[in-house]
Amino acid sequence: MPLRWTDDHCHLGWEHDGPADPALLDTMVDDARAAGVERLVTVGTDRARSAEAVAAAARHPGVVWATVGVHPHDADNGLDGIADLLGEPGVVAVGECGLDYHYDHSPRAVQRQAFADQVGLAHEHDLALVIHTREAWDDTFAVLDAAGVPERTVFHCFTGGPDEARACLDRRAMLSFSGIVTFPSADDVRAAAALCPLDRALVETDSPYLAPVPHRGRPNRPALVPLVGAAVAEAMGRPVEAGAEATWANAERVSRPGGGGGPQAAEGAAPGVATAGGAPPPPSAR
Repeated sequence: MPLRWTDDHCHLGWEHDGPADPALLDTMVDDARAAGVERLVTVGTDRARSAEAVAAAARHPGVVWATVGVHPHDADNGLDGIADLLGEPGVVAVGECGLDYHYDHSPRAVQRQAFADQVGLAHEHDLALVIHTREAWDDTFAVLDAAGVPERTVFHCFTGGPDEARACLDRRAMLSFSGIVTFPSADDVRAAAALCPLDRALVETDSPYLAPVPHRGRPNRPALVPLVGAAVAEAMGRPVEAGAEATWANAERVSRPGGGGGPQAAEGAAPGVATAGGAPPPPSAR
């Protein structure tokens, strides 16, 4: 039986800094489906990018779902217009949001407030939460603990090691692994994957960033998520078939059908989750 995959975090149609390209978006979706990636979650990072994600979900119903949120790079611009998009069809999560102390494109206090406010939106709308965190683990956990960790929480593009993984798992969060798990230097990430229970793992591309080996240096795309899944399964000491089956089921729990309908809505399933992330793109991107 062919393996089925979900790309739990991508940015469909993105190229450089311009608006999402619908033709590129369609090509990314078609190529992904041909590679066995049957479900994709495209992620918002500000009001405009979130609206693009909602439009992508409407363009490919039953295949693409959207998140709505403000990235820490853009926290200084506020959250105006974000809540209005959360009830749109196909929206399954708030985010990506969180803290990025590597680039500090927004003041840290502003980042923390925007993050806390979006955790509140996830609670209020009963949606998943997608977290981006870089060089800010202590404050990320402090904001989550103070605001209350949503029942469905995922650390997107997980870049920590075993200690950070345990801290996330202790908070009942899920870990979403990207192409970084294939990088020769990413021993800590592979060690984190090795201790992650199979039912708490997700896979993603973070397209167009972080292409897995052997595609580094080229734009990433959702069609490459099977390479990520294979590397995660290898780190866990599991057959790739087990990794595909588990991450498919986990993605169904991540995105519930409530307000907008999650990936499982097309198949009649149920529960939901939130996501948190690690490695950011270059300063000119997200």
